[in-house]
Amino acid sequence: MNDIIPHWLTQQAFISSHVPAIEMENGINITFSELQQRSQQTAYQIAAYGIQEGAHVAILSKNDPRMIITIHALSYLGATVVLLNTRLTPAELQYQIDDANVSLLIYHDVFIDKVKQLQIENSLSFDEVKRLNIETGVALKEEIRLSDPFTIIYTSGTTGFPKGVIHTYGNHWWSAISSALNLGLSKADKWLAVLPFFHVGGLSIFLKSVIYGMPVYLVEKFNAAMVNEAIREKQVTIISVVTVMLQRLLDDLGVKRYPDTFRGMLLGGGPAPEVLLEQAKEKQVPVFQSYGMTETSSQIVTLSAKDALRKIGSSGKPLLSAQLKIHNKTTDGVGEIYVKGPMVTTGYYNNDTANANLFDKGWLKTGDLGHIDSEGFLYVVDRRNDLIISGGENVYPTEIEHVLEQIPDIREVAVVGRKDDTWGEVPVAYVVCESEALTEKCIIDYAHKHLAPYKVPKQILFINQLPRNASNKIMRHQLKAMLHTKR
Repeated sequence: MNDIIPHWLTQQAFISSHVPAIEMENGINITFSELQQRSQQTAYQIAAYGIQEGAHVAILSKNDPRMIITIHALSYLGATVVLLNTRLTPAELQYQIDDANVSLLIYHDVFIDKVKQLQIENSLSFDEVKRLNIETGVALKEEIRLSDPFTIIYTSGTTGFPKGVIHTYGNHWWSAISSALNLGLSKADKWLAVLPFFHVGGLSIFLKSVIYGMPVYLVEKFNAAMVNEAIREKQVTIISVVTVMLQRLLDDLGVKRYPDTFRGMLLGGGPAPEVLLEQAKEKQVPVFQSYGMTETSSQIVTLSAKDALRKIGSSGKPLLSAQLKIHNKTTDGVGEIYVKGPMVTTGYYNNDTANANLFDKGWLKTGDLGHIDSEGFLYVVDRRNDLIISGGENVYPTEIEHVLEQIPDIREVAVVGRKDDTWGEVPVAYVVCESEALTEKCIIDYAHKHLAPYKVPKQILFINQLPRNASNKIMRHQLKAMLHTKR
C-alpha cells in the first residue's frame, strides 16, 4: 500500500541513534535509541495487561517524558491514544472516557485522587505499568499505515459537549512535514515544549521530533524566567507559545536579547493583540502567528519567518499541502474560514450528527470568521458564534478587544453581545483592570476615539477574572449568561 511507512520512531532510532530526542531541565537526555527501547518495553508491558490493536487507551498526565514514551508504546501496539485534559473535573473526564469507549486509563500519580472518582474498570499509573511483566510474544508494529487512527483529542466544548477529534498517523505526518516546509528546518534546531502535551499543539512537537530527528527541550511547567534562560543557554531555536506566555516572556526579557540562533516563537491559540506583536518586533523577536485547531492537527495557516515582522496581526498563508478560502463573504470581505488538506481530521469519534455538519464538499467548516488581504494573507476576525449584529452591522468582538487592550490599566477584556430592543444586539465589555482608578466613562471615551459609534461598548462591566475552560479559552457564553444578573 502506498500509505505505509516504516515506524517513525524505529526508523529515526536507526538513522539518529545517539542524537538526543528529549532533553530535560535536570540535565538528563534520552536519545532516539533509548526512546525506542523504552517505548517498546512499555508496549510489551501494556500488551501483557491485555491491550491489543484497535483498543482505545486514555492518558491523563502532566508534562512528563513517560507520557511521550507511553504514546509511542501504544503506537507500537496499534492502539488509539485518547489524550485527556488534566484540568478537567472528574465528571468531564468521565464523559470523555465513556464517549471514547476507553478500555484502559494510564495516569500520572499526581492525579490519583481524580482517578479514584472515575468509573472505569481498568486503570494503571505509570509506576504500575513499569512493574508489569513483559509480554515478548506480541509482535510490535514495524510499519505505520498513515490512514490508521492514532489519537483522539477532545475539543474544548465552550458551547456544548466536547467532541472527540480523530487524528490519523497521516494527519500528524502531514502536519509535521508542512510545518517544516513553512518554517524551515535546520540541523541545529531544538524545539522547547512547554504547552500541555495533551493538546495537539504540545503533542505535535514530539511527533515533529521523531519525524525530523530533532531534539526537544521538555519543560514541565511554564515559568518565564526559566524558559528565557533555556532559550539563551540551552540552544533552543524555536518554541510554541500562546498569547499569555508570549507576554510574560517579553516582560521577563526586559532589555536583554535572545541569541541570533533563536529563530522565533510559533504563536497559536487565537489572535494576539497588535500591541503585543509590536512589542515583540521592538525586541527583535520573530513571532510566527498561526491559525489552526484540534480538527487540523495543529497549525494549518502560519506566518513565515520572512513575513513575521512585516505582516503583524496576520496568521499568514496556508501551509504548502493545505488550502484556504473564505465562504459567504460580506461586503467587508469577511466570511467563514474553510480549509482543506491532509492534516485535516476525518471526523469526530462516535458523533454522526456533528460529522454531518463538519464538511462542505470536502472543505472543513471552521466556524471562524476572517478575511484575506490582497497578498493572500489570512486575518482571523472572530468566532462565527461570537459575531454581534447591531443595527444590521457586523461587530467583531476581537476588534473592540484589541482597541481596549491599548489602555495601560486594562489587563484583559472580553466583549459579548447583549440583546437590545432597538439595535438587535449591542456590544458589552467585561474588563479586568490593574487599577481601581479606571472608570467606565474613561474606557468608553477612549473607545469613542478609536471605534465607529456602533462598535463602542454600551456598558463596561468590571470583573476580577474572566471565566475560562480547561483549555484556557474564554467562555463567552458564561459572560452572556451573567448579563442577565448584571442588568
